[in-house]
Amino acid sequence: MIATERASPALYKSICLAKPFAMAVAFLDLADPAFSTRSEAVREARAAHWCARTPFGLAVLRHREAGLLLRDRRLRQGSHAWPRLTGLEGPFAEFWMASVIAKEGPEHKALRARVQVALHPDHIAALIPDFERIAGDLLDRGGRVIEFMSTFAIPFAGRAICALLGLPESAWRRVAQDAATLGLAMGVDAKRHEAAVNAATERLYDLARDLVARRGAFVRRLDEGGEIAEDALLNLIVMSIFGGVDTTRSQLGHGMVLFAEHPSQWQALRADPALIPRAVEEMIRAFPTTTWSTREAVERFEFAGETIEAGQTIHILVHATAMDPAVTLPQSFDITAPRRTHFGFGGGAHHCLGSQVARTDMAAALRVMAERVERISLAGTPVFLPDSGNTSPEHLPVCLETVACVGRRSL
Repeated sequence: MIATERASPALYKSICLAKPFAMAVAFLDLADPAFSTRSEAVREARAAHWCARTPFGLAVLRHREAGLLLRDRRLRQGSHAWPRLTGLEGPFAEFWMASVIAKEGPEHKALRARVQVALHPDHIAALIPDFERIAGDLLDRGGRVIEFMSTFAIPFAGRAICALLGLPESAWRRVAQDAATLGLAMGVDAKRHEAAVNAATERLYDLARDLVARRGAFVRRLDEGGEIAEDALLNLIVMSIFGGVDTTRSQLGHGMVLFAEHPSQWQALRADPALIPRAVEEMIRAFPTTTWSTREAVERFEFAGETIEAGQTIHILVHATAMDPAVTLPQSFDITAPRRTHFGFGGGAHHCLGSQVARTDMAAALRVMAERVERISLAGTPVFLPDSGNTSPEHLPVCLETVACVGRRSL
């Protein structure tokens, strides 16, 4: 971390502007909770140069450079430093710094291999009937006008992770709430939520200890690689819960917003269920819940006309790179169009381990909804978490018109 990266935004901006660059480099204040990584300021900065300066380091704005840097071995996973950047202390910071995300080299590979066994595609595919049953049950319980996050997205993600872990589905509320609270630690205002985040971390560790004591299928699969320290095993379980719930609930919410704003796309999905996998990718590309993927330089090097200092943090802005005019039409949402790879799940050696789970359970939810929901529309004004760090709808009123309801109205 270079010394200026945690200076005040005004001071850091003056430092950036005073330094000569190969081309015009904008300053983007990612630390401002009102700032959006999908804003016009980001588009203007991307048009000017492939990167911008921020209070947290360098922001990568273009697709080509993002893909190269995510695979560059001169960079390590940068999110390990997030607690230090935001001033978080206590159980969450300790959990995060001990996680597979914070590890590199052989230790990272060994932990990653265990999770890959536990989350093998065959195991995930076997859960699809459970995911579809959960989605159908939640639609049955809901009404025509619902608050989507509390009525569908959160309980779906919570019950889905319970199915994955072998927990009774009745535990979903506790699991989902604590995982959602951990998500607040990934926002730019994380310090404000420190007490709640630490309490949720401790409760999830208690849950992980219960799972280890039961020696269920998920824990046994994590253990297949040989003996593992209990602390490491507990950490992997908590990380699996956190990632499994937070991405699914948030991305489903964003998906409903997108389909409500683009009704023709929902009709295209209903007409051709084969588009569901592509729709999941397009939801992530067009409105990602993880707004940046982070790396940190382990040495000084030159890249695309800029000098990257050892210790400097680099953030791949997911939406900006996915909407780069060099690879797509700007601001488009089209589940039928071929797309270049998005970076919503990162890339390279630290590509998200739970991405297959998220893709599978979200696809199951969309499949059931596409069969039963004729139209999606907003029933009020959505409220979102800050659009930097990890974001999500906090309040999302929607109208889900089922096939039966539409049929009755046409009689």
